[in-house]
Amino acid sequence: MGRPVLLAAAAALLLLLGTGAGAAVTRLRVSANFECRATADSTLSRPRCRRLARTGPPPLKPPALALSRARLCLPSQPCQPCLRVRLALPAAGLGGVRGLQLNFLELGSNRAGWLQVWRQQQTPGSSPWQVQFDCFPAESGRQVVVSLRTIPDQGLAISRSHLLAAELPGPVFTHTWLPEERAIEVWVPEGPALMVRLCHQLALECEELPRPFHRQVLVPGGHRVSLPYEFLVPCLCVEASYPHHDSPRSKHCPFRDQPATYGPELWSSVRFHDYSTSSKDQMAMVLSASCPLHPRATLCWREAADKTAPCHDIPNSTASEEEQAYTLDKVDVHPQLCFRFSYGNSSHVECPHHQETAWNVSMSTWGLQLRLRLTSSIPAAFSATLCQRRGGQCEPEAPLYTVTQPEGSAPGELALLLPVQVLGSCVLVWRSDVRFARKQLLCPDISRRHFGLLGLALVLGLVVTVLLLNCRGTWRPADGAPGGRPVLLLYSPDSEEHLGLVCALAERLRRGLGCDVRLDLWEAGCVGRTGALPWLYAQRGRVGRQHGTVLLLWSRGSTQLFRRWRVGAAGGVPGDAHDVFGAAMACLHGELGAGDRGGGWVLAYFSRLCSPRDVPRPLRPLPTYRLPQQLPGLLGALRGSPPARRRCRRGRAEGLLHQLLEAGAGEGSPPPQDPGAAAGT
Repeated sequence: MGRPVLLAAAAALLLLLGTGAGAAVTRLRVSANFECRATADSTLSRPRCRRLARTGPPPLKPPALALSRARLCLPSQPCQPCLRVRLALPAAGLGGVRGLQLNFLELGSNRAGWLQVWRQQQTPGSSPWQVQFDCFPAESGRQVVVSLRTIPDQGLAISRSHLLAAELPGPVFTHTWLPEERAIEVWVPEGPALMVRLCHQLALECEELPRPFHRQVLVPGGHRVSLPYEFLVPCLCVEASYPHHDSPRSKHCPFRDQPATYGPELWSSVRFHDYSTSSKDQMAMVLSASCPLHPRATLCWREAADKTAPCHDIPNSTASEEEQAYTLDKVDVHPQLCFRFSYGNSSHVECPHHQETAWNVSMSTWGLQLRLRLTSSIPAAFSATLCQRRGGQCEPEAPLYTVTQPEGSAPGELALLLPVQVLGSCVLVWRSDVRFARKQLLCPDISRRHFGLLGLALVLGLVVTVLLLNCRGTWRPADGAPGGRPVLLLYSPDSEEHLGLVCALAERLRRGLGCDVRLDLWEAGCVGRTGALPWLYAQRGRVGRQHGTVLLLWSRGSTQLFRRWRVGAAGGVPGDAHDVFGAAMACLHGELGAGDRGGGWVLAYFSRLCSPRDVPRPLRPLPTYRLPQQLPGLLGALRGSPPARRRCRRGRAEGLLHQLLEAGAGEGSPPPQDPGAAAGT
């Protein structure tokens, strides 16, 4: 009979005292079987209130006030002993009671504190109040007195005291690092046996190593054991305890402040999960690490796809971090635009895991023009500029060219034409609608196959420049205004050769004579944003107000596009919002129909690409010039008066220019192409 009585008494004692010293509390909190809120004085701050877990200890029989020892392990603070409080109050007789108050007094130090628990909702005939508070911090070896009263006070008062017994000293052991064996040797001195293991120290707990490296070994006194590890990381610790339950523990973390030791293996222990998406213009990576690392992440770009290639830092590109998830917005996601993670004196570069890109660019050459073809699967804006290689760098030069694929448009191809002033110029291309983008460097192919064509274009450009400069004196505006009257240059994009000649003429008018030339290829960004028709009418209005000229450059392909435009206009088919040529025909048709007879419009064509018969009958009333034979007359028309022939030495220049154009086919230049399905720029 004696043994059952002792067992019953031990069970009652455990019920009253609760859990032992091994129960760690990670933050101050109140748990109750009802919705509650908690307030406390400055010694306890403000605990969080939550529902009691169903898996906890069995409820107390009211009225009861039970105290037990626990350990309080707050973040970034050493663990310390504390007092856990459990209480139970009967539902009967608590009518009008809105809360309760616990008062604490630590004897010897006279440190005091109080905690109030308020019930959020009153439920008649509810179950008894069950409350647990974790926990009141106190010194080891001190006695703490706890008293309970209700709010408002209805005469119920319960007091208890508890002695926080002094903790036994932790186990003693020594360790040695064995780098060749990738292990740590632990030695237990003579005395009781110890349970030893390696673990990763997280915020509050020391987590076991992954298999097969997880081992917990009982080592007799006077013996040693070798424990292998997977990676040498700063949070790798050695922990020892006695074999019995709730034993005090000793822990050594020898590599925490040794970056030179753990540095080489730190990043091998981290797994990077890439969630970057081009459609959201966001770089995003999540880290899975053995240690609670919080490295700093910034952008850098690699010169090549090779992992050994250097990665150049991008200023002011620090990513935001939340629970080891790193994000950075407004980024042109690219396999060579990477995150550089830095921790202590070590760093690691991690690039997006997906190799596909949202856009691509290719380049071709025609004469002194570089044609960029951009394909994009997302709405975006792109910029390009010429650059010259100097000392391993490519220095950008003005102007900046921009083209936009508007929001809501279908994925497709965009084009940019850039004039080349210096043989060997390269192009920098990048997305300009984001904050961080890698600039791609493209250089034209100056191979033997293209060299003859480029040489021809250089001589052609030189001759046109000489011819324009010879006539510059007669063309200079009378009022001396810089640049003179504006010229709006329109054309049909039916062949590479025609585009090259259009851009060459526009560039020579602008640079050689200082003309204010308006060309859609130079304002692709504005055309993309506003649409071809609004842009064209705005430019036409500006040219008209300043008594300028609209120069329409014609070709055989223009004739076919004109016929298609007339069929579409007669059938009421709406035009393409980005078809500048179609918009120009609509504008000219409106002016001709209004009886203006195309005032301010001039038509010109290159004799190699067109003949007078290719000019449609409705456009023949316009002043028409054949190039290069009638270039001086065209310059006079742009000026607004006939040129002075004595100032323009055109005989030799026209002849040489004509010979160069005729000899182009022999140097590998392509013949004029059928426009096919071309619809405009």
